[in-house]
Amino acid sequence: MTTTTAPRPTVPAQRRALARMTLVEGRLLLRDPSVMFFSLLFPALLLTVLGLAMPWADEPYDSEDPFLSQISGITGYTSIVLSLAIATVALSTYPATIATYRQRGVLRRLSTTPVGPGRLLVAQVLVNLVALLAAAALAVTVGLVVLDVSAPSQPLLLLGVFVLAVLAVFAMGSLVAALAPTAAAANGWGMTLYFVSLFFAGVWLPLPIMPDVVQDIATWLPLGAASQAMTAAWVGQPFPTTQVLVLAAWTLLATPVAARLFRWS
Repeated sequence: MTTTTAPRPTVPAQRRALARMTLVEGRLLLRDPSVMFFSLLFPALLLTVLGLAMPWADEPYDSEDPFLSQISGITGYTSIVLSLAIATVALSTYPATIATYRQRGVLRRLSTTPVGPGRLLVAQVLVNLVALLAAAALAVTVGLVVLDVSAPSQPLLLLGVFVLAVLAVFAMGSLVAALAPTAAAANGWGMTLYFVSLFFAGVWLPLPIMPDVVQDIATWLPLGAASQAMTAAWVGQPFPTTQVLVLAAWTLLATPVAARLFRWS
């Protein structure tokens, strides 16, 4: 008795399948108003409201710091909003979507087809990255044009740190996506990480005015390190070596662990 196996798709066919799946995932994201609002619009809206309504927006970000005293509060807060944008997509939208697919059996069914669930994950990451880049670009544009935020002192370093922060926080979100059995579990785990991370990123109270112990803890967490490093790049502080190494370490450690623990069903 002989057995037959399905022919393996050619490379062009694999690329077409990934492109089609990415397009479908993008359409699904655009059809969800809540995801659209929090992934794309919320960071820019938050920055605008704070910049126009808060009295501290035009005051020095930190009057005791020689660097931070030269910028406005809203300029210092812009890098924090970028951290919030990263966390919203990586810790909320992304793991909840993957867990929903797992709960509904989508991953299990795809694993039996030539398409495979791996392309679904790649498509999800690509769609969420596009949404994140759009949200960050919108927030920065609003800050520069509407709120008179100062331009970044080291734009290339800011871009590099932003990309590294995306990788590190997505790695943490992938751990949730890898293990959460249901969408409810992914929401619970992801939102817990989300709000804790926002605290250490300085969303509710800027890090420079927090106690030293909080700032020290934040340095070793992905979003806290991202917020500190992006602020340093924005205002022209010395190269944030420790924060960059922390982000790289989280990426290199969490990504393979998430891949190892990932459950298809």
